Amino acid sequence: MEGDNMTWVNEFILLGLSTDKQTQIGLFVLFGVTYLMTLLGNGLIILLIWLDARLHSPMYFFLCNLSIVDICYTTSGVPQMLAHFLMAQKTISYTRCTTQLFFSLALGGIEFLLLAAMAYDRYVAVCDPLQYVMVMHRGMYVGLALVSWLIGLANSAVETAITMRLPTCGHNVLNHVACETLAIVRLACIDITFNQIIILVSSIIVLLVPCCLVSLSYAHIVAAILHIHSTQGRRKAFGTCTSHLTVVSMSYGMALFTYMQPRSSASAEQDKMIVLFYAVVTPMLNPLIYSLRNKEMKAALRKLIAKSSA
Repeated sequence: MEGDNMTWVNEFILLGLSTDKQTQIGLFVLFGVTYLMTLLGNGLIILLIWLDARLHSPMYFFLCNLSIVDICYTTSGVPQMLAHFLMAQKTISYTRCTTQLFFSLALGGIEFLLLAAMAYDRYVAVCDPLQYVMVMHRGMYVGLALVSWLIGLANSAVETAITMRLPTCGHNVLNHVACETLAIVRLACIDITFNQIIILVSSIIVLLVPCCLVSLSYAHIVAAILHIHSTQGRRKAFGTCTSHLTVVSMSYGMALFTYMQPRSSASAEQDKMIVLFYAVVTPMLNPLIYSLRNKEMKAALRKLIAKSSA
């Protein structure tokens, strides 16, 4: 029995962002509005791509996957945060904590891999446009998306299993807003070197390697664009990539800063802000970035509005 107590706890207590009641109510309203905007924005993108035949292309197929991931990712953590803002005792069961950790890791990894697949799609479109249809055929882009989902899920399953088996010696207070790998690892009462190695390997698989592939793709894209003599042609080529590049810069930049830095320099407050960035801010901004900077998406939206009002 003592060994079991050393290993397992029935629930975790989340300290959250603030203990001040007024601040928590303000955060509830802010995050609630942001969550609704995320659902509406990403849901609208999925609907437009589904309804408009002109958007049935590899780029928009990946974008649809990205919107699905964003909806699922924010839903895996934000509703719980909203509930906790209104509760005095912010607890989460061991099972729910494990489930939340699995889905947040899986969906985060899938997003990074999808962004790499989207970068490859843009590389082919800009650098080899005459072969685009042959290279990015249905089997190719569906296969890239499927591989992204499978690797993300498998990576998360391994990391979650190893993280949740850590003994905490009865300590169950997480200085965080959600069940997150680094917060749980901090509770461990044994040597965590193996877990740090797993986190590093995981970061390399779903973060560093995709980031390198994205960088390589855009290096070729920029080189190809600079060889275009027409100013209008260069502007058009850059226009097909700017939305994706904006999202890539936000996503990879913050994640690399978080998971590739020395553990000694990390802080709980920093981890909270980064999790909030990925769970709350990024899923809300992605639809705005892709829709406001994309002529095809705006045309599809106008068509839907006109059809609805007719």
